[in-house]
Amino acid sequence: MKHILSSDQFTREDLEEIIELTDKVRNNQKEYSHKLDDKIIAVMFYEPSTRTRLSFETAALKLGAKIITTENANVASSATKGETIEDTVKIISGYADAMVIRHRSDTSAVQAASVNKMPILNAGAGKGEHPSQSLLDIYTIKKKKGKIDGIKVAIVGDLKYGRTIHSLLRLLSLYDNIEVYGLSIDAFALPQEYIDMLKEKGIEYKTCNRFEELPRDIDVIYQTRIQTERFEGNFENAEFIIDQKVLDTFSKDTIILHPLPRVTEISPEIDDDPRACYFEQAHNGLFVRMVLLLKVFDRI
Repeated sequence: MKHILSSDQFTREDLEEIIELTDKVRNNQKEYSHKLDDKIIAVMFYEPSTRTRLSFETAALKLGAKIITTENANVASSATKGETIEDTVKIISGYADAMVIRHRSDTSAVQAASVNKMPILNAGAGKGEHPSQSLLDIYTIKKKKGKIDGIKVAIVGDLKYGRTIHSLLRLLSLYDNIEVYGLSIDAFALPQEYIDMLKEKGIEYKTCNRFEELPRDIDVIYQTRIQTERFEGNFENAEFIIDQKVLDTFSKDTIILHPLPRVTEISPEIDDDPRACYFEQAHNGLFVRMVLLLKVFDRI
């Protein structure tokens, strides 16, 4: 596995292997602590991040790699002088053995991978994709629900600009008997290309306008924030807020996920509810990203 660019590159067998390897790495961390001693990882983030950047950096360090990093490359790199992504990658390939990149452009990771053999790991590309997030989402669902086939999933909030949702749907489409419900206002509705993709995979997509329209026994509610950084305009009344009153209308087996950060779309009052799994979800990302780094270097 040379690059991690898109959720489209994974098969169901790949996902099952990544889930198994993530458990193995998680339970045997000392065994992997020197696997990348000879590697340097460049972490280039042109957009803000807490979880993705720090978990990738921690993953590299736990594997013995060294890191070179910038958390604000849009103003703290030669991008401010007009340097292209391609030229930046050509330069960094002389300093590092792999690059983790987050960028505003939907095609940034593909552009980076097109000019160099150095492994590129897509850590979020515009409104396009966020494959490592979707992998940790799938891992979390499998660990919490015990299965993925046959589950009912609600995607909530910003379905138009939310790259985490776009990547997750691609992975869910690899499983059998999946039901997907989309809860949003029209301005943030899921783009037709993803509805068509689900249909091609035999998955019916059901549009909803209220929490009450979701099945009470739904397995996963995947909440998202409105991606205000990707558009201009008013998004008043766009949020569907999960508080204790809303959560208590669903099954005791329903789990709440969120790629984070949250703003107001999940009330902190539910944080201690066993169905609120978003912090555990974020922590799972460390071990999934350790596996991805090991795989691009063929060290696992």
